[in-house]
Amino acid sequence: MRTYRGIVGKRVLAAFAGVAALVTGAVVGLAAPAAADGDGETHRIFATREGLVGKHTANGHKISERDHFVALPSRRALSADGDGAFSVRVCRADSARCEYAPVWDVGPWNTTDDYWSATRHAAPDLPKGTPQASAASRLGHHGGKDLFGRTVTNPAGIDLADGTYWDGLGLRSNAWVDVTFLWQGSARSGIVAADGGTLNVRTGPGTGHGWVGAAADTARVPLLCHARGETVTGTRGTTNLWYRIGADNWVSDAYLDTGSGEALAPAC
Repeated sequence: MRTYRGIVGKRVLAAFAGVAALVTGAVVGLAAPAAADGDGETHRIFATREGLVGKHTANGHKISERDHFVALPSRRALSADGDGAFSVRVCRADSARCEYAPVWDVGPWNTTDDYWSATRHAAPDLPKGTPQASAASRLGHHGGKDLFGRTVTNPAGIDLADGTYWDGLGLRSNAWVDVTFLWQGSARSGIVAADGGTLNVRTGPGTGHGWVGAAADTARVPLLCHARGETVTGTRGTTNLWYRIGADNWVSDAYLDTGSGEALAPAC
């Protein structure tokens, strides 16, 4: 996976006109090209915890405790409840821990800001990969306000449900994360079938390999390559087929709905 994040440092680029800006300690947004292995583009985004247990998301899902999904600030990437047509990989910027989760809500701050798109619906003066709220909070874009005219108090471009935030990523405070927009990729995909729970993500094709995160039920994950490893029995049968779905991220085909018992990606 190739990710272009720019230069992190204490230089501030004052001029902001159609190019990415650099700020102290983090990157506001520098466009990344499609990954070579077909899993979509990656941008570093500030993440906040959604919470709101018992409320309903934009797609009608009732939020449960330790739920696993994300919110993005545009309905153009909203999956139906129980579906992961739009899914993301969210990885901590300070470790190898990741979660794969469906997009089930709209937010934070804006509702028309598809900042991951080359043809943005809103804030077309901003570079791809820069949430409008991030530019407002850190650079005074739109007078420091969101698209509803509210003063932006943090640069968030993604909200994480409690289970994604606490259990998948192990976060205890809002943080910068690397978000891969998986529907942009060219790789074939599988749907996580975890009976409402999460699938363990390992560093290799077997349960003896280290745990590095989770894949939420219904999330669509890229099948980048495959290997034969430990035989596992899961919701989709018994198999020794494993897929690499990210850098050092592996899951068992026994918990994937792929429509086939055969390998759907080249050997690793």
